[in-house]
Amino acid sequence: MRLRLRVTDWPRRTLTLTDTPRPGCPDCQGQGGWNRDYGDETGEYAGTEWDPCHCWNENRSWTLLRLPRIPRRRQPDTDPWAQTHH
Repeated sequence: MRLRLRVTDWPRRTLTLTDTPRPGCPDCQGQGGWNRDYGDETGEYAGTEWDPCHCWNENRSWTLLRLPRIPRRRQPDTDPWAQTHH
């Protein structure tokens, strides 16, 4: 298990500790899995699925700290294209 810190934004901004793929994995070469295209019953492209590798668990994470939302400063309503008169 290789852990790293990550900031997540959904559902709330938090600092989490997450598992990451093994960089030397012979199956995924550190990518964590594969994209697999699939077709419908006629053989036409129907989408892509993600197949995770066995070297990590993409759902393993721990919330360490909830981060506060910093409100943005409201700018006065100004027209950037308006001509200014001096």
